[in-house]
Amino acid sequence: MNIDLPNWPYCYGAPFATGNFRKQPEDFIVTEQLSFQPSGDGEHAFLQIQKTGENTEFVARQLARFADVRQRDIGYAGLKDRHAVATQWFSVWLPGKADPDWAQFATDNIRVLQIHRHARKLKRGVLSGNHFKITVREWQGDPEQTAQTERQLATIKSHGIANYYGPQRFGHAGQNVSKALAMFQGQKTGREQRSLYLSAVRSYLFNHILARRVQDGTWQQALSGDTYFFDGSQSCFKSEQPDAEILRRLAENIIHPSGVLWGKGVQDVTADALALEQAVLARYPELAEGLEQAGIAKARRALRVSVADLQWTFLDGPALALSFTLPAGCYATALLREIVKSQ
Repeated sequence: MNIDLPNWPYCYGAPFATGNFRKQPEDFIVTEQLSFQPSGDGEHAFLQIQKTGENTEFVARQLARFADVRQRDIGYAGLKDRHAVATQWFSVWLPGKADPDWAQFATDNIRVLQIHRHARKLKRGVLSGNHFKITVREWQGDPEQTAQTERQLATIKSHGIANYYGPQRFGHAGQNVSKALAMFQGQKTGREQRSLYLSAVRSYLFNHILARRVQDGTWQQALSGDTYFFDGSQSCFKSEQPDAEILRRLAENIIHPSGVLWGKGVQDVTADALALEQAVLARYPELAEGLEQAGIAKARRALRVSVADLQWTFLDGPALALSFTLPAGCYATALLREIVKSQ
């Protein structure tokens, strides 16, 4: 059985123009922002690496070979797109060992920018965010469409975007979700693939819940029984009924409603929020039950994300240059899809 990815509903109306942001790696530049500074001492070498046209796991394997360590001794905070110029951090465990000559690790597509020591391995998710510089080339839009796009960008700058998982989360044509369903039905799967498929299913169900609230107009509004995240934080709280203070903080982007990342555990929403999530999950019982049987713990994710430092410029070419920062785990493609139809 193949599960197709829908065209998730737009939060501010469909985009008005078309363009291409994958013409060359330099059109998509992403730079990790660590949530801490390496201490300068310890058994782990922290390397800030700029890679062009290479995926994160490939660089990690090459690092392990070069440093003559096990694959599991390599750490990184997050996966970065292959078709990009991506600057990210890696750690290499070198207990009692001197650093190799990291300059020899460089290739035409890989540069080592910084090297520091630290006491602990770099763990997944320990980022404060990612900064993006994206160029949308072959921009096609008349003056009115361009003006409408600028109005959309101004709205995004003020009110944020729907926090969809990007299509790269699901594999080509959503195949990771289909493979997860086959796994739930008994097909044998390797441990690494199993983790990938489970993550894809949780993301797929979350996107459907978010899509429902975008359609209802409640993705940035309060429902009774909602759980809210503080902006830029993993701290959250639950409210049975939204009061004036909650409504004020929602309007000012201080807090955001959330949706469930399905798994085992107690319900952390009630009332209307719970009813909506249950109605969506009831459409995909095999996926929801598969996650529960896999022992995945239930979690939550903000439905809305603020876009920091958003700037844009229209260039000759014609092209649109964008610069912005998103929290860790959020997708630049969730912003791009709101303003441009990819060619």
